[in-house]
Amino acid sequence: MFDLTPLYRSTVGFDRLARTLNEASAFDAPTYPPYNIEKLSENDYRITMAVAGFAPEDITVEVKGNALNVSAKKTEKQEQTGEFLHQGIASRAFERRFQLADHMHVQSADMENGLLHVALKREVPEALKPRTIPVNGVEGTKVIEARKAA
Repeated sequence: MFDLTPLYRSTVGFDRLARTLNEASAFDAPTYPPYNIEKLSENDYRITMAVAGFAPEDITVEVKGNALNVSAKKTEKQEQTGEFLHQGIASRAFERRFQLADHMHVQSADMENGLLHVALKREVPEALKPRTIPVNGVEGTKVIEARKAA
């Protein structure tokens, strides 16, 4: 377990992040199906999941708020032509949830060669992007007349 007390002292407004980290360390994360998260550019990301044995119609990709939920369930039972001596390809139903950061949007979901690719893009509104504020200086006192008073 991690002690996040220093994080609370040196940050402002990140209590939700710290709470999420505490919750994540409290349980074991599922390992099926395996997945990768890639950063393709500054604002483009991709989640790739190994979903061998599933057809595109078996998979549901759903976004609700800041949560991405990917689930799969076999729609029809394939006929077994023989007896398995070893069955290493899992085709059990699964549900995998990803917590998305603010302003992350799911662009698309594509399946190729047993891999599901979910494209994500961070689109920060213009009003929230960093901007430079010019610093105005106070000009020195202006002398109106250069004569001494009598």
